[in-house]
Amino acid sequence: MARKLTNNNAQFKRAVKRLPLGVASNFRYWGEERTIYVRHGKGARIVDLDDNVYVDYRMGYGPAILGYADERVDAAARAGMEVGGVFALSTERELTVAERISKMVPAAELVRFSNSGTEAVMAGLRLARAYTGKDDYVILEGGYHGLFDAAMWFTPMDKWSQVGDPEVKPYSEGVPVSGRSFAHFVQANDANQLEDVFKRQAHRIACLLIEPIMGNCLGIAAEPEYLRAARELCDRYGVVLLIDEVKTGFRVARGGVQELYGVKADLCTFAKAMGNGYPISVLAGREEIMRKIGRGVAHGGTYTAHSVSLAAAEKCLEILDETDALERIADFGTRLRNGMRSVLNARGIAHSFVGHPSMTGLYFAQSPPRNYRAWKSSDYSFYDAMAQVLHDEGVLCEPDSREPWFISAAHDDSCLSDTLGAFEIAVDATLRGNRATHKVPA
Repeated sequence: MARKLTNNNAQFKRAVKRLPLGVASNFRYWGEERTIYVRHGKGARIVDLDDNVYVDYRMGYGPAILGYADERVDAAARAGMEVGGVFALSTERELTVAERISKMVPAAELVRFSNSGTEAVMAGLRLARAYTGKDDYVILEGGYHGLFDAAMWFTPMDKWSQVGDPEVKPYSEGVPVSGRSFAHFVQANDANQLEDVFKRQAHRIACLLIEPIMGNCLGIAAEPEYLRAARELCDRYGVVLLIDEVKTGFRVARGGVQELYGVKADLCTFAKAMGNGYPISVLAGREEIMRKIGRGVAHGGTYTAHSVSLAAAEKCLEILDETDALERIADFGTRLRNGMRSVLNARGIAHSFVGHPSMTGLYFAQSPPRNYRAWKSSDYSFYDAMAQVLHDEGVLCEPDSREPWFISAAHDDSCLSDTLGAFEIAVDATLRGNRATHKVPA
């Protein structure tokens, strides 16, 4: 290993005695000897307890869109503290931020705040059910919509014989199996399959819940014609189109993925990028639907629209809306892809990129996957092995290929140079290790 994790490992041994897996979220556990703990972060780099410095491409799974400890956002958050915290009453800034969101996202005619992406999607599903008077919903295989029972289903492809559809199972123990009856599953980019489900079950289906760019499945993107077809089918069959922009919102464009694709949702959710790491989320949508809130539909929360998070969101959205931050993010992502492409082409390694330059997925095959099954049934062992070496060389990406590489406005030329140098080392090390098993993408 090119780094030492002595202090990190010691912290793990202490933490695991009081915290399950030694962490506060399952996804932060990378094994007993590779789980790291952050000392501090600034810009696009973080430092762990052993003073290892990493160029970070996780960025908290996307929230730190301007970089860690952005002075402008943090100053706004400190000013937000002076408001007084939580009152179980509203403040003027709620309207200010809501108006900014409505300006950036035409579909956001009315806005309600929550604290996390999971909460916003939960509220959106509840509202769609109330508005339509129907209980069922459609989700895409491989889509991720948070840790709540209705969304915690997956298809374990390792036991699939390629005949028929794989069995759908709960993502966790403790999820009631009876809830499976409400969920219908379709593959991304297959409008015919979606229409077949609507033809048979539209009388039961309240909404189509969709991530047009799958933030927990490599960044696989909907094809424009597919999303337009989904919009038309929802209109035709009386189904609410609920677009989950928890990860893409205010990142891939000022108006999110809806601006990118030219599609308008009935309901939409936002979270990660809107506060540069401060906990805040939004459910927004058509006035006709949103007016159901408070008129039959319950929504609220003690910490909703907290003065600190709201002030941070106000400043973060102002920067994203009124500066060239998003253009710089996309430019860095494009240059990163080009640099990786040069390294891989020089070694004859088949690869492709998916998603958006601001949240890039790297796939080791000539043609990118169009849906979850195509990715899951592929051999992504090269990526997983390479990621381990990248960590040792000071580049932090998700340890498996599910999560895209998130870019921030703080990633600069020094980050790019350090990353591509480490990437070349990691690719060569993985090639040496994989040649013995004949698992070299070609």
